[in-house]
Amino acid sequence: MSTFREVQVTGWVKDGAAGASRAEVAVRSDRIATETPIALTYNRIAHVVMMATPADLEDFALGFSLTEGLIGGVADLLATRVIPREAGIELAMTITDDWFDRLSTQRRNMAGRTGCGLCGAETIAQALRYPAPVGLALQVSHAALQNAIEHLGQHQPLQGETGATHGAAWCSRTGEILRVREDVGRHNALDKLIGSLFREGFDPATGFVFVSSRASYEMVYKTAAAGIELIMAVSAPTALAVEFALRSGITLVGFARSGRHNIYAYPERIAQ
Repeated sequence: MSTFREVQVTGWVKDGAAGASRAEVAVRSDRIATETPIALTYNRIAHVVMMATPADLEDFALGFSLTEGLIGGVADLLATRVIPREAGIELAMTITDDWFDRLSTQRRNMAGRTGCGLCGAETIAQALRYPAPVGLALQVSHAALQNAIEHLGQHQPLQGETGATHGAAWCSRTGEILRVREDVGRHNALDKLIGSLFREGFDPATGFVFVSSRASYEMVYKTAAAGIELIMAVSAPTALAVEFALRSGITLVGFARSGRHNIYAYPERIAQ
């Protein structure tokens, strides 16, 4: 399934804008991002339907399962099948019996809107989960953060085509962007990135996450669940995201723009 489709749009440009010598109305072709229902099932039992971009779905299956605490590690996800359905796609996963038993006793009925991070939590305790604190091995520089900021856009081809997707990047200690996953939902993009990293095996102390969205609580939570020590976001964090970062030991950077960024938690990981 394609990640975008062509549509005909009627565009208006005011006089003097975009090189127009006068106000213009014209029909032209445009590319829009695909948004598809993705049904996640575990051992043939339906768990959640998420609205997502139909790409990197094996990464999404693993990353979502890990960050939601549905499995304890890569080895607990025994198989993943991507099955096209009439109105969407099914991600049919097989997990170990131990983890399926846990899931069966605390399963949430979830219907996930695009980018919904904690859809269907039935109690406050379920929503405000706290994984183990992350390590203290990462050290980066302000220059490294700015290096990532300057280059993220070059690694988001789907955003360039459609203007409708978020990106989640894995960056080295020097700020080199090593991997990016894109999706119409910011949580989905991060889950895809985390799944791809765990699939190949990675050391969380070797880099940091950079997302093109705001830093909500769920984004910080998923970063902590993966053991990653620093998350940087293009836009602002929420108050709960800052609180969670402080409690979980995450360095949280927001308003990441060319020439400036703000550090909201644990600035000691960033060398002057």
